[in-house]
Amino acid sequence: MTKASSYEIDTNLNTSTAGASQLLGLGIKASMTGKHGDIVITDDIVTIIDRISAAERKRTNLAYQEIQNIKNRGGRIINTGTPWHKEDIFNLMKNKKTYDCYSTGLINGTELQSLRDSMSSSLFAANYELKHISDEDALFRGVQIDDGDNTHLIENGVCHIDASYGGKDGTAFTILKEQSNGKIYVYGELKQNHIDNVLEGFEEKRKYYKAGTLYSETNADKGYLNKKIENPKKSYHESMNKYIKISTHLKGRWKDIIFIEETDKEYINQILDYTEHATHDDAADSLASLIREATSKQKWGWI
Repeated sequence: MTKASSYEIDTNLNTSTAGASQLLGLGIKASMTGKHGDIVITDDIVTIIDRISAAERKRTNLAYQEIQNIKNRGGRIINTGTPWHKEDIFNLMKNKKTYDCYSTGLINGTELQSLRDSMSSSLFAANYELKHISDEDALFRGVQIDDGDNTHLIENGVCHIDASYGGKDGTAFTILKEQSNGKIYVYGELKQNHIDNVLEGFEEKRKYYKAGTLYSETNADKGYLNKKIENPKKSYHESMNKYIKISTHLKGRWKDIIFIEETDKEYINQILDYTEHATHDDAADSLASLIREATSKQKWGWI
């Protein structure tokens, strides 16, 4: 050792002619002027403060841009941490690999439900699902997801498709089964595809969960989808304002809804992110429509 401290290490095996130490530790707010490295590793430079403070996000973004000047030619920057906001520095990073609470298998279903209940939907999504949803103006909070023990309760339910025929909208597929105690078990999928490319897969899931009637609206396609889906089926003409439909039929039954474990997490997050001005509302629209068309009672949910 030729130099050793709590933040800097150098040895006599150093082959660099630049005079820089082999290992140097810095805080994100430390001066980086004159520093250089072949490998630059950042760890948790985005924090929960970046989630709530635009000024802090800007400071972190500027610091991360400065890190680009520290890296030597041919070097690497490696980042580890949690994304906290849609506009934080993880949006600047390329070749990202994400490991959420589902893919690692480190937390079981019961523990995950306990964590969900202990914090807001947006906080859980950011910290454990590595997703971004907004608390402001959100209609839906406190989602219930089954741990896998009650998947059979979705069987013999009904289905709905909110179809996309191109553009930015996705195609949402929903199955629900209302129980005698008023609980509604839900399975949902969300695909960024034209309905023709995903219909076969939806029909397979319909058979897998032993679901019956499939509902679809005729406004956009003049009955095109209804002709393609298998019996039993039922079509309807949509005349209700979408926001009113979602904020009454879905909001009114939200506390009764339990998503089965296999539900697409993007489907759930899109519902949690729903506001009157949301860019995407396919999942919420599909589930609200099916609740209106096929459940036994309505609980109006104006807020």
